[in-house]
This record gives sequence, structure tokens and C-alpha cells, in this order.
Amino acid sequence: MATTPCTNENSEHLANLRRLVASRWVVLAALTQLIFLVPGLLDIPVPQIPLLGIVVIAGLFNAFAQWRVIRSKTASACELFVQLLFDIGALTAVVFFSGGAANPLVSLLLPPVAIAALTLPARFAAIICAAAIAAYSLLMVFYLPLPMPDATRATRLHLIGMWLIFVLSAAMIGWIIIRMTRQIRERDAELATAREQALRDERVMAMGTLAAGAAHELGTPLGTMALLAGELANDPGLSQPVREDIALLRQQIGVCKEIITGLSRRAGAERLENAPLHAANRWLDNLRQRWHAARPQASSRLIVASDGTAPEIIADPRLEQAVLNLLNNAANATTSPLEIRLSWCTATLCIDIRDHGPGFPTEVLEQGGQASFPAHERGSGVGLMLTRSAIEQLGGTLTLSNPEEGGALARIELPRIKA
Repeated sequence: MATTPCTNENSEHLANLRRLVASRWVVLAALTQLIFLVPGLLDIPVPQIPLLGIVVIAGLFNAFAQWRVIRSKTASACELFVQLLFDIGALTAVVFFSGGAANPLVSLLLPPVAIAALTLPARFAAIICAAAIAAYSLLMVFYLPLPMPDATRATRLHLIGMWLIFVLSAAMIGWIIIRMTRQIRERDAELATAREQALRDERVMAMGTLAAGAAHELGTPLGTMALLAGELANDPGLSQPVREDIALLRQQIGVCKEIITGLSRRAGAERLENAPLHAANRWLDNLRQRWHAARPQASSRLIVASDGTAPEIIADPRLEQAVLNLLNNAANATTSPLEIRLSWCTATLCIDIRDHGPGFPTEVLEQGGQASFPAHERGSGVGLMLTRSAIEQLGGTLTLSNPEEGGALARIELPRIKA
């Protein structure tokens, strides 16, 4: 019963127990109708008082079980095992007072065996199976016979009853197996998703550790390059084109140093929960301008596709890096201007980044939802994997597609900040 101590508690057993309690009410209601209707309709004398007593006891037991499952969040294999044993005992008592093994109701011993085989550990299922076999065997010897003077009529009623019970048993077993199989499939899908997420997070953590080490080690060579570039810029014999190239080189070295400094700051003192709020359109435009400073040869235009005041967005470093990764990928695919579209609705905020290049490779579109993006001819897929991981950590989604008009489209959907 519900008070049986056990250790293997989980919500799956609770769901099975709830289905068992609900189906038991249906069986008890049908059994009660048979007890009252059979004597009058079929002229079969049955001991109504003992049978009704068994139904009342089973009803009280089921009421207590329902009270238990309504107030519980978990159940145990032991509890479900006891419930099935009770069903076998109650049905055995009913069949004992109504003809023994000759009663077609004896076939209802099969559904508890099927439920046990699907839901319980092997040792519990074996005990349920043995109990059902023992009950059937004892009912062939010990039972209260029903007086049926007409043997031909008794045989005909027995065959009709067997058919009805077979239909009922088949329906019950089929319903139970379908529900439990669907539950198993859903659980397996959740486990597969959790494994993929764990694998992706593990790779992201490993890359983060490597990135932190690389950022620390890159400080020295970047400082050396900045020093040499400064000395070269002071050489009076350089031509103007060379001076412009050196100025660009120094600017790019400065961008690299800012990136490394930002990585160190974000990994240390700057806490994500204290990230400031900005209007989404201004935040995205500022990020676009910073990206252009690092890639002056690229071009883009920002389109605000929704009316009204733009919602606020958290200036999370992970989101910034995700958008920058997508912009870099798009710029690598084409020299045409990129389209950055910002839109929002009541619940979500969308950022679309579209280029007019050859589009995403087929393998990226097909396997983009797996633990990692596949390597392809224009990249290793690591940037997209990191981008997806960052966006999912923020509660959003990343969708990749190749529009019919050509090019590639990356869409970021984020939940809006509640006021």
C-alpha cells in the first residue's frame, strides 16, 4: 500500500499508479452493475452480499489510494507492486464466489501481469505473474459453484462471457501499453536532449578554459607587435600608403587587446546578473558599429521592422559574442551588405542576420540541432556551436535557414524582459 517503505521513488511510477487507480474505478463500477443485473437478466443466482462486500472493500482501498496519489509527487515500485497484488486478490475473491475458473472474469488476471511486466523490476513482475498463476490454479479446485441446471445454456453463456472479457482485457492491455510506451518514448527523448545539452556544455566549458589561457598568453606578443608598429610609424622614410597600412595594423592590434581585456573582465569581476539594460535598437546599433571597427571592409544596414518603442534588452556578453559570431560568419560568406533586422512582439524579440552569399551548407542545416555543428568548407562549426549554446543559456533559440530568394538567414529569438 501507500505506506510500504521503498527507495526507488519517481514520478513515472506515480503516473502509472494514477492510471491504475482510474481504471480500477471503471472495473468496480462495471462489476457492481453485473452483480445487480445478472440475476434478473440471465437468471443466474449469484451471492450478491459477499460480492458486494468485496466491491465495497475494494472501493475503500481505491479511495485511499486515490487520496494518496493526489497528494504525492512521487511513488515507488513497491507501492505499485502492492496495488497489483491487491487487484489479483480482490478478483480472486470475486471469482471464488461466482463459479471459480469457469467464470470468464478469471481472464482479468492478465492485465495486472502485463502492467507489472511493463513497469516493475523483474523480481516484482515475477511475483505478480506467480500470484496470478497460483490464483487461477486454486480457483480450478476451490470455488463456490453457481447452480445452472441447463448445461447447454450455461455453455453458451460461458462462451459469450469469455468473448466479452477477452474484448475488455484486450482493450485494457492495449490502452495501458500505448500510454506507457508513449511515456517511455517521451522520457527517452528528454534523456537524449539532456545528453546532447551536457555534451555541448562540456565542449563549451573546455573551449572557455582554452580561450582563457590563450587570452593570457596573447598579451605578450600583442604588446610586442604594438611596440614594433609604433616604432615603424615613427620612421620618417615611409611612404604614405605604408603609413596607412601601419595605422590600420595598430588599430587592429588595439581591437585585439580590447577583446582580450574584455574576456578577462567578463570572466572575473563583471557579473552577468548585473548586466545593464539598453534599448534593443540602440544596443544592436552600437554592437554593429563596434563590429565595423574590427571589420572596416564589411558593410551592413540595420532595419527596425516593428513599430513603437523598442523593448529593453540585457547587454549580456554572451549575447554580444553570439551576434558577433553570426555577423562574422555572414561577412565571410559574401561581400554584399548584410541585413540586420530587429523585430519584436508581445513575448519575443527577434534579431535576423541575413547575407546574400551561397547559403548554409546542407550538413549544417541538417545537423545544426545536434551536440555540435559539423565542420564544412567555410569553417569548423565551432562558432555556430558556441553561438547556439550562448543563446540557449539565455532562454532563446537559434534558427538557421536558406531563404528561397537566396543567401543565408540566422534568426535569434529571445524572451522579452518582463516589466
